[in-house]
Formats: sequence, structure tokens, C-alpha cells
Amino acid sequence: MIALIQRVSSARVDVDGSTVGAIGPGLLALVAVQPGDGEAQTARMLQRLLGYRVFGDEAGRMNRSLADTAGGLLLVSQFTLAADTDSGMRPSFTRAAAPAEAERWFNRLVELARKTHSSGVETGRFGAHMQVHLVNDGPVTFRLEVP
Repeated sequence: MIALIQRVSSARVDVDGSTVGAIGPGLLALVAVQPGDGEAQTARMLQRLLGYRVFGDEAGRMNRSLADTAGGLLLVSQFTLAADTDSGMRPSFTRAAAPAEAERWFNRLVELARKTHSSGVETGRFGAHMQVHLVNDGPVTFRLEVP
């Protein structure tokens, strides 16, 4: 499982002109499920999303996590993060899980996040054409991967 996380002042996802998920300060996480991902990878990814220290402390150092700051979490499925771009001029998606498998584990991530992070978890819409709007705070962007 792969996540590209961005510390944001705000973020939202629109589908067909309507907002389907929005947060204030927190993390936007673009998430790709890979073949073989399951409960262990999903649980570990959530642990990393909630615990990764990307927010400033009193001294301005990145020592606080999403759990510490009680910020929002916007989860957006994005299979293209798993693309193989090693050769050629067109990506291959053999490193991405099949849509049904990806949806299952993405939905499980959302379910676990909502149970664990009471400060607010929002999502895009799986498989939809989405417009993601964000104000990246920093900018701060990290790629997390759980093998």
C-alpha cells in the first residue's frame, strides 16, 4: 500500500461539481492499493497516517502527528501511485491491485480510520473522476509505503 501525504490548510474533493469530502487543517492522503495488500498493510498504513510527525511543535520542528493535532484526514483513492514508470513513455499499472481488491482495502482503511480518528475522516469517491483541491501547507509532501 502506498500513500502520498500532503500537510494541508484545507482540502476538498469534488465529483460532478459537488463536494463529496472536505477538511480544514490536516492531511490529504492519496492512496494506492497493491496486489497482495491486506489487513496487515491496511492497519500499518493507518498507523503511519495518524502517527507520522509532519506538524510543527512550539519550536516549529516537525514533531507532532495528525493524532496529536486532531486535524482532518482526507483519503482519496489513486491507483496511479502504483504505476510502473521505469521504462517507456506510458505507465504500466501491473503494480496496482485490481479495482475490486483495491476498493475492498481502501474501504477498510476508511473504516478503520473512522473508528480510530475521531477528529474527522473524509473521502473522495472510489473510481470516480475527481477534482482534488488543496492548499498545501509548507509545502510538505511525503510518500509512505507499507510492503
